[in-house]
Amino acid sequence: MAEHKLIDLTINEEVLEKTVKLAKERNVIIPTFEEMKHPELIPDFIKEELKDIGLNDVNPRNLYRISWKNQPVEKGGLFNELPNYIEIPSAISGVKARIFAMSGKYFAGIGAHKIGPSFSCLVPRLVTGQFDPTFHSAVWPSTGNYCRGGAYNSKLLGCKSIAILPENMSAERFNWLKKMADEVIATYGCESNVKEIYDETWRLRRERDNVMIFNQFGELGNHLWHYEVTGNAFETLLKKEMRENDRLAGVCLTSGSGGTLGAGDYLKETFPGSKLAVGEALQCPTLLNNGYGDHRIEGIGDKHVPWVHNVKNTDMVMAIDDNDALGLFRLFNEPEGQAYLKEELGIDDELIQRLNWVGISGAANILMAVKMAKYYEFTENDCIVTVLTDSAEMYGSRLEEMKEERGREYTKVDAAVDHAKHVLAQSIQYVEELTYYAKKRIHNLKYYTWIEQQQYDVAELNAQWYDYDNYWGRLHTMTPELDKLIKEFNERTGLLKK
Repeated sequence: MAEHKLIDLTINEEVLEKTVKLAKERNVIIPTFEEMKHPELIPDFIKEELKDIGLNDVNPRNLYRISWKNQPVEKGGLFNELPNYIEIPSAISGVKARIFAMSGKYFAGIGAHKIGPSFSCLVPRLVTGQFDPTFHSAVWPSTGNYCRGGAYNSKLLGCKSIAILPENMSAERFNWLKKMADEVIATYGCESNVKEIYDETWRLRRERDNVMIFNQFGELGNHLWHYEVTGNAFETLLKKEMRENDRLAGVCLTSGSGGTLGAGDYLKETFPGSKLAVGEALQCPTLLNNGYGDHRIEGIGDKHVPWVHNVKNTDMVMAIDDNDALGLFRLFNEPEGQAYLKEELGIDDELIQRLNWVGISGAANILMAVKMAKYYEFTENDCIVTVLTDSAEMYGSRLEEMKEERGREYTKVDAAVDHAKHVLAQSIQYVEELTYYAKKRIHNLKYYTWIEQQQYDVAELNAQWYDYDNYWGRLHTMTPELDKLIKEFNERTGLLKK
């Protein structure tokens, strides 16, 4: 089989020389993948500097806080042995299986894990000289947090940025982006209107010669970062938490850009026998039912299959009603909801204080785990892992909207109803365990978006399916090459020698 380029590491020395000079002037040191996985490897002088830097400060040292293991403090924090996570007790989930949800709230700058994939898309082109920060603007098409991560990383790395996202995303996102990105473009629609975002990138290509598009749905760096960094963080958590007879039974992740599913590839290799379930909104079930429509689970793009989704390694697809995700999100983040959980279910104060780590897509991920546990009849020795992409901080306006819709304050009775209706009543409806040809059906849907619309290579599409080891397997081995280029870049700036 032919060798596939995957992530292009071709060097442009002329541009690279300019980029090194700019990084030196701006005091930019770039972390390696190995340091993001193992923060204990970060140089001591950088850790000392971080003690005086806020988690959300626009300071290039915060590149070293692209980590699941940041201490959960707003300023001066370093790193924990374990990622930040919560375990959802059976009293809430209604199932016996242990559900672990890893939190993105304490990633630098944006309070969401999307800062990692955006780093992994931009940095390879910086350290090879393919992206010229004195000329190019980095374009970040997104349905939510990815363009925030791209804008923040661009600022830290001294690059200009353009954020593109649907106009119906939360006000908190737009307010933040206006302060961080050099340009913000709002496209028609909501999370489901991904094609409109793509159309805008083509307009920019036609009208400007200095833009470089970093499409999270099509950039393999997105998949690779999650395979390496998120997958490793899950493994660290599980090795600490699993008891003698426990096993990793399932990985549940909503599709979104498809990047997080790379962690599922890692875990299925590390824990043979585990299953990967991919979720989406019932109101637009593309994987499950070739769907259309719109929904309110912010951050999940749909109506297409992401290029970076390794469909052949997916065991199950399922749909979550966005009303259920919003109901669980509200239960966790309203004061009376928390009071119900504490007084009626006996949930301890430590977990109550961490429930604001759950955003709307995080709530959908938790509900996926509940459905998977019911489908396979998992026991108390079966563990399921998922992620909380972002926290409630991005959705305060949504809570206010729900309050206005109802016309009254949220009560403990409302909380009891939401728990029963949106969590305990989850069923195995809208779940499909995939056969070989069901997987191939989903994979083939990529053709319409990526070959017909986005002009990707059909030979590469076929390689994803028929040349599996030489494609996905090769991609999964690329981080040592990237780390070597990052180290060479840092050496050329001379900044690590201090």
